[in-house]
Amino acid sequence: MPSPWTRAGDLKDLASYPLWVREIVAGVQGLKAGVAGHPLFRQMRDAALPPRAAANFLIRVWPVIEQFPQYMGRNLAKLQFGKPGHDLARAFLTRNVRVEQNHAAHWVAWAEAGGVPYEALLRGSGAAQSAALAHWCWYICDRGSLAEAVAATNYAIEGATGEWAQLVCSSDRYAASLPEEKRKSGLRWLRAHARYDDSHPWEALEIVASILGANPGPRDVEAIRAALGRSYDYMRLILDDCLADTAEGCGETGATQERAA
Repeated sequence: MPSPWTRAGDLKDLASYPLWVREIVAGVQGLKAGVAGHPLFRQMRDAALPPRAAANFLIRVWPVIEQFPQYMGRNLAKLQFGKPGHDLARAFLTRNVRVEQNHAAHWVAWAEAGGVPYEALLRGSGAAQSAALAHWCWYICDRGSLAEAVAATNYAIEGATGEWAQLVCSSDRYAASLPEEKRKSGLRWLRAHARYDDSHPWEALEIVASILGANPGPRDVEAIRAALGRSYDYMRLILDDCLADTAEGCGETGATQERAA
């Protein structure tokens, strides 16, 4: 049986976590960096992202943004009173479901500031990569263990998202590219996720470590490693496809084309 673990050091200091957690985080760092520093976000930061690629991104990531509170709801259903890490998870998930609901509204405002109407978000995309990330998140939160699901969504996806949001906000060029009358509301999602002190991913990591303890078995460790890797892989797939799919005739970006014209 795994030995119990309780964090003694600072929440945001990786040295505060068990060795197995530190080894996993180090092992997937390259995958995470491939998402957080993706060319799409560098071009967005520089206000150089093609309008069609920007619209692809806003539309194709929307299902994950909209469904994120539901993912956490699936994880709430797994909680058992008194089990290691479950009380931490209960407090974290119940507190953040409403936050994520607000973030969906902020994403809609961002899309509209970028020339993508709400109707285009609802129509969605026919791209398989668009569905793959959302399906993976739903699958792992519905069928995976609590530790796997929290690692895959609240740690991997929220953590990488915070880093790419910081990258985009590291320059004023992107903000200046949005219509002035929609700029404040359009940047609310980005600025909320770019906060340097955002603790959500670290809280998620603490939950994972608390559930599995100081020395989990190899199968549990590998399950967490795989969950993180798949989240980063699916995020990278959708970003690559948003940049690649800029051929004429893609209906999901028509609104942005009209605005650009």
